[in-house]
Amino acid sequence: MRIVVADDSAFMRRVLVDALRARGHDVLGVAKDGDEALALCASLQPDVLTLDLAMPGRDGIEVLKAMRAGRSRVAVVVVSAFSPASGARAVDALSEGAVELVAKPAVGEGLQEFIAELDEKVRAAGESAAGPRGRLPVPKRPRPRCAKRRAVVVACSTGGPRALSELLPALPAPLGVGTLVVQHMPPGFTASLADRLDGSSKLEVREAAGGDRLEPGTALIAPGGRHLRLENGGITRLSEGAPIGGLRPRADLTIRDIAREYKDRTLLVVLTGMGKDGLEGAQEVKRQGGVVLVEAESTCTVYGMPRAVAEAGLADAELPLPELAAAIVAEAGA
Repeated sequence: MRIVVADDSAFMRRVLVDALRARGHDVLGVAKDGDEALALCASLQPDVLTLDLAMPGRDGIEVLKAMRAGRSRVAVVVVSAFSPASGARAVDALSEGAVELVAKPAVGEGLQEFIAELDEKVRAAGESAAGPRGRLPVPKRPRPRCAKRRAVVVACSTGGPRALSELLPALPAPLGVGTLVVQHMPPGFTASLADRLDGSSKLEVREAAGGDRLEPGTALIAPGGRHLRLENGGITRLSEGAPIGGLRPRADLTIRDIAREYKDRTLLVVLTGMGKDGLEGAQEVKRQGGVVLVEAESTCTVYGMPRAVAEAGLADAELPLPELAAAIVAEAGA
């Protein structure tokens, strides 16, 4: 990928440049503040900008707003110091157009895991900016409205916060028998995401606490760093079991639990994201007679999770994001 690096720390700029070049990327330029970052992106047209949020003058959020206003096609990966207390700023960055977040390593932490994550997310961001590639499936349309009220489970990863900010406010309350959302995020960020979504949605959106019962008027978001399980007639349980495929929460676990609990009254919605999380869950949903909807490639930030489900022949409908809310209501019941 062709990359511009923006960070006010000379040391961090050197770390990022060396790490990216070692992974085969072409670093076109470096910026020490927001104005320099915008100027370099305008003149060099990189695939990706790595952006610190805390910079003098125009900070990272203001850079994102300016890029959004200017309809920039440069994908942004935020590389910044995050903590649970800064979760709201992370959600702000995602809502303003950042594709992904990478936390800077803390003092004493090794660099190898950080570099691997940076490389993976920069590649995914660059591919998302290039637009849809390869197979462009013809969207399959939803079936006639179903008489059953279904439990809804939504799975998403890269680009998910932006997709959720469009999808959830378009859904009615009540909806089906209840809604669970699994979004891949680090610990501490999902509570802020839930708060933001709650403020714009008819559904009550909150982070699952464990012991919650599915309710038609509520959407529960899996906490970052914990698996969200379902048992005993629709009661949530939080698990600190080992990450699966590097993921905790893992959507497959939640989806399989819902499918076994609600059987043909399960509706799975798979949105944008890297990898194949949701595929095994979708297989269980279909075994139990449930319904699977996936986001079409045309609106995905990263067409990974939906592609895995669609190419396995498990999707009942494959629709662009603006059409998913109506399809969910038709299948889940309002």
